[in-house]
Amino acid sequence: MADEITSVLRDDAVFVGTAEAPQYLPLKMANRHGLVTGATGTGKTVTLQILAEGFAKAGVPVFCADIKGDLSGIAVPGEAKDFLTKRADTIGLGADYKFGAATASFWDLFGEKGNPIRTTVTEMGPLLLARLLDLNEVQEGVLNIAFRLADDEGLAILDLKDLRALMVHVADEASELSRIYGLVSAASIGAIQRALLVLEQQGGDRFFGEPAFDITDLMRLDDNGHGIVNVLAADDLMANPRLYATFLLWLLSELFEELPEVGDPDKPKLVFFFDEAHLLFTEAPKALLRTVETVVRLIRSKGVGVFFVTQNPLDLPDAVLGQLGNRVQHALRAYTPRDQKAVRAAAETFRPNPALDTERVITELGVGEALVSTLGPKGAPTMVERTLIRPPSGRLGPITPAERAVLIAADPMRGKYSETVDRVSAYEMLTERAAKTPPPEAMPDASPTKKAEPDREPEPEEDGWLVKLWNWLTGNARGAKRLTTTQKAARGAARNVAADIGGRIGHMVGGASGARIGKQVARGMFGNLLR
Repeated sequence: MADEITSVLRDDAVFVGTAEAPQYLPLKMANRHGLVTGATGTGKTVTLQILAEGFAKAGVPVFCADIKGDLSGIAVPGEAKDFLTKRADTIGLGADYKFGAATASFWDLFGEKGNPIRTTVTEMGPLLLARLLDLNEVQEGVLNIAFRLADDEGLAILDLKDLRALMVHVADEASELSRIYGLVSAASIGAIQRALLVLEQQGGDRFFGEPAFDITDLMRLDDNGHGIVNVLAADDLMANPRLYATFLLWLLSELFEELPEVGDPDKPKLVFFFDEAHLLFTEAPKALLRTVETVVRLIRSKGVGVFFVTQNPLDLPDAVLGQLGNRVQHALRAYTPRDQKAVRAAAETFRPNPALDTERVITELGVGEALVSTLGPKGAPTMVERTLIRPPSGRLGPITPAERAVLIAADPMRGKYSETVDRVSAYEMLTERAAKTPPPEAMPDASPTKKAEPDREPEPEEDGWLVKLWNWLTGNARGAKRLTTTQKAARGAARNVAADIGGRIGHMVGGASGARIGKQVARGMFGNLLR
């Protein structure tokens, strides 16, 4: 049995399971990325767990998202169960199958089930932020202008209150910005502000701020030289799938931008598992898809392996699917035409095995079984094999809240990110600027100041002929007490003249109806003036 154990386990590869022969994922080929697919309940999470355990034991740090909470069991030793030991014996592990915990670090965007993860709005950038806020192309353009304005004026955008203040500033400067960059409409600004409000109500404001997350904290080893398994608590985060997908894409982009080129190392510097990967590509704009394709294609030279986990291989674009060299395919159900198409597509992506009807076997696989094809030493895919997946060493299921609390308290990362820092940024700078600017009514009069003259009685002025006529008609002449008969007659004539003038004007504007209305208005106005 000892010889069998030695022949199954290798230092240069992760043991996946056994078919006719043991199946391995070579460490040197792990940065060629991978794909784990299968219907719900077929064993994808367990496969993710055994791969993470294998990489960690080989000294490779791992990042993975825990969608249902089950993956947290990797942090505590498993428990002996008959079906686990039976599977270990069947695939050749035998006595070498031991239960043990991986060193895990828990993270949570909301800071409730792990160490908080934050980034600044500036670091996320307008492209990913537009995706997060679900903005259209026009609104995304206005957001880009806002970022440009912040750069020009030296405004640091760290959290959502900074971004809200910036959008108010953009609204104030809309006329000038429109002249320089193109139309900045009030409707687009309003849409962005409403989207920010929704994001804040969903708890997204806790993701933005400082201290910003340092990606090198994902790439740690424990005292035994084993890789740390970084587990993101994503069960609550899945209530906002767009935030989940955008966060993971931001993290992947940060790794791509910050890590140096290392070529093809003997083992990756980090393995990144992207669970529920379809959320990344659903309704994604073309610019974002191109970004994902570029990152996946080039990040392998940074020593990072990316494994997408999803139900259906058709969830991923062909340009991304073609970059994934290592495949683990669990069972698919062919109930609908789309399901049947997915089965055929999955079968066609494997290197054919003459002894295996791949398309038929995909629908017959049991729980814990999968079709496996990995890259060999020269980079060529191995023939697909029907494989029994090895059992995990950690717990098969979630940890308890008490166990999680103990692990979080002992994590050396706890003190680094527990307290929020709110330094001077765009919000404070714009608020201070507004306080120093007096309101329009308080602005001093720029016109020349007239020299004050001493008070004196105004000299009586000679009334003009029009004033005299008015006073005569209204009885307001100096010393007049009441209207004379002549004045009354003149006032009536004046009303008739006014009505005639009003009627002519009304007829020019609105015909007969306008003439009638014009007479009534003119007669009424003149009558009121004479009262």
